Amino acid sequence: MIKRKKEQKAQSFLQGAAVLGASMVIVKIMGMIYKILLSNMYGGVGTGLFNSAYALYNPLFALSTAGFPIAISRMVSESVTKKRFRDVKQIHRLSVPIFVVCGCICFLAMVLGSFIYIKIINADNAIFAILCLSPTIFFGCLMSIYRGYFEGMRNMVPTAISEIIEAACKLFLGFTASFITMQLCLNSYENSGYVLGVKCSSITEAESVAIPIAVGAAITGISLGSFFGFLFLFIRYKRGGDGITKEDLRNSPPPRKNSAIIRTMVRTAIPIGLGSIVMSLADMIDSTLVQVRINNIMETNPQALLNVYGSLIPDEIYYANETHTYLYGCYGISLTLMMLVTAVTQVFGTTALPSVTAAWTSGNKAQLKKSMETVMRVTVLVTIPSGIGMSVLAEPLLSLIYNGSSVANEVEIGSKVLAVMGISVIFIATSTPLCSMLQAVGRMDIPLKLFTIGMIIKIVVNYILVGIPEINIQGANVGSIVCFGFVTIMAMFFLCRETKVIPNFMSIFVKPLMASIMCGVAAYFSEILFDVFFRQRIATILAVITAIVVYIIFLFVFKAFKREDILQMPKGNKILKILEKRKLIR
Repeated sequence: MIKRKKEQKAQSFLQGAAVLGASMVIVKIMGMIYKILLSNMYGGVGTGLFNSAYALYNPLFALSTAGFPIAISRMVSESVTKKRFRDVKQIHRLSVPIFVVCGCICFLAMVLGSFIYIKIINADNAIFAILCLSPTIFFGCLMSIYRGYFEGMRNMVPTAISEIIEAACKLFLGFTASFITMQLCLNSYENSGYVLGVKCSSITEAESVAIPIAVGAAITGISLGSFFGFLFLFIRYKRGGDGITKEDLRNSPPPRKNSAIIRTMVRTAIPIGLGSIVMSLADMIDSTLVQVRINNIMETNPQALLNVYGSLIPDEIYYANETHTYLYGCYGISLTLMMLVTAVTQVFGTTALPSVTAAWTSGNKAQLKKSMETVMRVTVLVTIPSGIGMSVLAEPLLSLIYNGSSVANEVEIGSKVLAVMGISVIFIATSTPLCSMLQAVGRMDIPLKLFTIGMIIKIVVNYILVGIPEINIQGANVGSIVCFGFVTIMAMFFLCRETKVIPNFMSIFVKPLMASIMCGVAAYFSEILFDVFFRQRIATILAVITAIVVYIIFLFVFKAFKREDILQMPKGNKILKILEKRKLIR
């Protein structure tokens, strides 16, 4: 019998990051378009309802997966390194019932818990968005069966394609359903004066009744996307296989007992899962506190908050007692850009785990040091300039992507939030790959402890600062800076201690920081210059391009790249030859 060839070759860190990174760019662009369209249509209140649904969804999804995708990825990577291919197959078989059961339980918990949650945040009209999002938990769990498995095999392509499918369904199906729902509601008002059985005296009142339903219809696209993403992964696994040949299985030692594999899986997953749950719960508490504390201000001292925002809070929002939801929506508008950066570095964390695990398992300290430094360097090369750029160009960037008079007030409020949020994104986005590497070297407990302490700090800081009218939603940004600054610094300390590896801090952190400062300076002054000659949108785009070019130039001036980084890129040899020829790399 002719033996079947392996389907794919294990990808390096940067190759895997390039695959997931490219897909993430596509996914995030689609996601930004989706959120921009919804925000332009439904304003701060609609955005607040959307984000409220996710605030409940995130901790339940973290609970339903409970660290198992990362545990599976780590165990599969370790088994492949040791050529225990029968263990790899067994890990996959045992993971299926775990995810199915967890997905069903947490789906029901979200449906039932939604009726309690909306009372806590004083937003009954968020129920439609939450219920429409709840199926995503179940299908997300089913996708996790295959994503963790393929990632452990260092094949990021199936994960990347499934994410694009999810995003495409969210954008096209979700927005279409939302648009049609909104039009039907407004047509009903024009024809009868009623919207969904509610008598409306004005178009503004009709829109306020229709918006919660339309947002729920938009979120239905997310649930459909998770279903089709799972369907793709299921078919891909059944028809395409995983690259393990019959010869691999014949030469593999007998698989460990099911009980031993499950013990290892649970022992690995619990601390990782608890860390994710702690973060998600803290985010939900954080989101709830922000709205509750702003609502408290509106009940006790509304004039103090109005003195801060003046006419930026519309009268209809104020008199409808939706100011807390509106301001939370403005905060959510600025989150769109922040989540783009954190999603990219999450890719680095995902691709770093099997790479660092393989180096740690084989005991190759030189390879471990090289892998760690590459992950850190690539992460910082993205996070620092992105954070500085957001802070410097906060208002122009938000005006660029949310181009509509209907959300002009939300953009003005959100730009002040983004100016501070840009600093927090540096620490938030950097902490994820660092904690992934701690998990890769077997210290799953450390990220859990760090995030627990950090989130307690964040909740306390937020509770105090958000309750001060002059600070209000900016308090959430300060809490994030303190929390994730602590996590980032301590994660770096423990990673160095556990691995006995001291990275080159000058190359990894100082040089990118210097180049990023030059990038920020270029962005600030070029925006002012271009604004004299061009319309604001064109000026902003030119300023961003100028800042990127200046940043890349100074990266080479400061010699922030290393040969190893270039070689791990797709077509790395060709790129390296070109750079060496021009003496741009050492």
